[in-house]
Amino acid sequence: MSCPTDVPQQREVLEPGPLLDQRGNLAQVGWSRQPLLDGNLEAAHFYPLCFLQRLRLKRWDYYGITTPTHFYSFTLADLGYAGQVFAYVVDFEGGHCQEETLTIPLSRGIVLPRNSTEGRSAYEGKKVRMSFDVVPGGRRLSVAWPTFARQGLSAEVMLRMPPEHESMNIVIPIRGRRFYFNRKANCLPAEGWIEYAGRRVALRPEQALGNLDWGRGAWEYRTFWVWASASGFLPDGRTLGLNLGYGFGDTSAATENAIILAGRIHKLGQVDFTHSPRDFLQPWRMVDPTGRLDLTFTPFLERVARTNLLLVASEIHQIFGRYQGTARTDDGEVLTIEGLVGWVEEHHARW
Repeated sequence: MSCPTDVPQQREVLEPGPLLDQRGNLAQVGWSRQPLLDGNLEAAHFYPLCFLQRLRLKRWDYYGITTPTHFYSFTLADLGYAGQVFAYVVDFEGGHCQEETLTIPLSRGIVLPRNSTEGRSAYEGKKVRMSFDVVPGGRRLSVAWPTFARQGLSAEVMLRMPPEHESMNIVIPIRGRRFYFNRKANCLPAEGWIEYAGRRVALRPEQALGNLDWGRGAWEYRTFWVWASASGFLPDGRTLGLNLGYGFGDTSAATENAIILAGRIHKLGQVDFTHSPRDFLQPWRMVDPTGRLDLTFTPFLERVARTNLLLVASEIHQIFGRYQGTARTDDGEVLTIEGLVGWVEEHHARW
């Protein structure tokens, strides 16, 4: 299975402003190195009846932390019809994954901020407490889930994100005044600790890196996307991130494809994915037609997450593996990638 091979013109957003105009149309379309647009979702207008907009808007804050032996993930999501609080732990060496999801009707109790640059995301219930705070110089994550997988999960983590650290920001249209508004940040040095199944692990920034997927938007009821990501280190100590994807909207103005080297975005256009949809554990290829990216992704573990709430349903195949190949930066430096741990995700949803 391959994605299209056309190479769209990349439109960079340079001026701050509202996400939506007074009629509910996107005020600007494209990508940016920093979040510039105000997420005025209250201006959305894709249904004649205003009260229905709320049920079709999707909002989430997803954090991941990659260590040499594990991947930890924490998410707060408001899907309109329902909210979800979920976490999972992937053990690279043991080859297994443990996760748990709390589904909340109409997202009661889930608080998500207007923009990615400030505020608090939080949920506090009888079973779990989870919060993400934007603080000077980074993000503070706090998790207390005593009953997680009957083993317990807790965390106090600081992800360093200085103002000059660039992120992949994109806003693109979807049919019928719908839109995809997203910020993805890679290679955020992690400090603090995570305790799982009674074992506490200290996080050190020279070994552990975080990533953020901050999503807001209004998708069509049936949605599909592929997302590939990684946060790691080159042999010389510089951080290297990948953010690649397709399938989520009209990318004629901008894709979300980028190399992230030492906190700086090196923007790519189209990237062609080739893989077997019948066997996700077969190797994947990711190639930029202009010659700037040529990667082979070799999987070692598949995480499958399914949700079926009648109106809302999703199936996610998240494949963990290692990237190998080459990438060329904006200034012509050719990077050799050997064994960079990351993932590819194929997501089908009705929401």
